[in-house]
Amino acid sequence: MNKEMYKALGISEKVVDFGEKILSDLEVRFKKIDENAEYNQLKVLKAMQENKVSEACLLGTTGYGYNDIGREKLEAVYASVFHTEDALVRPQITCGTHALALALMSNLRPGDMLFSPVGKPYDTLEEVIGIRPSKGSLAEYGVSYSQVDLLPDGSFDFENIKKTLLENDNIKLVTIQRSKGYQTRPTLSVSRIGELISFIKGIKKDVKCMVDNCYGEFVEEKEPSDVGADMVVGSLIKNPGGGLAPIGGYIAGTKECVENAAFRLTSPGLGKEVGASLGILPQFYQGFFLAPTVTASALKGAIFVANIYEKLGFEVCPNATEDRHDIIQAVTFGKPEGVIAFCQGVQAAAPVDSFVAPEPWDMPGYDAQVIMAAGAFVSGSSIELSADGPIKPPYSVFFQGGLTWPHAKLGILKTLQSLVDAGLIKESSLN
Repeated sequence: MNKEMYKALGISEKVVDFGEKILSDLEVRFKKIDENAEYNQLKVLKAMQENKVSEACLLGTTGYGYNDIGREKLEAVYASVFHTEDALVRPQITCGTHALALALMSNLRPGDMLFSPVGKPYDTLEEVIGIRPSKGSLAEYGVSYSQVDLLPDGSFDFENIKKTLLENDNIKLVTIQRSKGYQTRPTLSVSRIGELISFIKGIKKDVKCMVDNCYGEFVEEKEPSDVGADMVVGSLIKNPGGGLAPIGGYIAGTKECVENAAFRLTSPGLGKEVGASLGILPQFYQGFFLAPTVTASALKGAIFVANIYEKLGFEVCPNATEDRHDIIQAVTFGKPEGVIAFCQGVQAAAPVDSFVAPEPWDMPGYDAQVIMAAGAFVSGSSIELSADGPIKPPYSVFFQGGLTWPHAKLGILKTLQSLVDAGLIKESSLN
């Protein structure tokens, strides 16, 4: 019956059979993912119970949003789950880049230096920092920037990290990007992040360490805040929103860091006391509740992609057998046609706009054309089945999401069918 449904959705029997052969070897890994999801599900539930979330917390406020108990409880739940002193969780934070910019701009002052010990940040942060000129960047406000690249094998360059920290007294904040962004470097595990933070604070104990946690929430049992991060930052239309949050971002961390961010988001003197929730709290609460199991579905999809395309001879990052530390899977095709065909396959599997064929375009914040496939219920939601990539060498596509495992599986088979139909993969190779 399933084969008939796949056929009705435009997937050949040969592609379906190839996928089933790959899946037959993944049972043990998928069981481990489910065990991790169960742990994190219980962790979220415990936080909601301990903070006495009630029906009244779902009602929301308008106007100034004074005394919004639902907003305050939600932030307490996030602080409990991330084991931090405080949290800022708001619909007024428009996206992950906004959350990161808010955390940086509120905790740096003119004359300070921002330091990245893990190389270049994600493309959209380049204009926030001022690596590429932009209005209102940190550079325009007198904040300088330095970075140390990862070594060729993906390890930390401890020697040059130490040298940079000792030579620049004005380094006040260190930014650590957990996920790979549009690079094919390894995603950082929570334990590796902890090792790096410990090393940095051993040299300069008062420096603040911020972790860009996008795509990493609930992938492991621990979060970067459990291993010394002063702030963890992310988007609610990625993992922690569970596919239900229609907008929003979060910053969880020390009382000082979160308070600084709140005053920057609203106004000096107002901080966390204002910011109406506008009836959005049920999606925020329920999305966070579902997030561990939704993330598990996305993880299964990422592992399935890695195993399929590595088997077919393409370079994948992480590889087919590596432990996972985020939900993103990179596949390198070496030519733009591969990236485009892959993304068109993902779009064809979508519940929304499946009839649309995505094309590369000049997307704001990027230095090359970008193609994005995401027929999502929430526009731009990358916890939903999605794929994207810059149209530049080495022509890698970045796949993520899937609210359910069956949908992630369908989307992946659809990418393979799209590449076969485009003549980029021979059907005879699917053995």
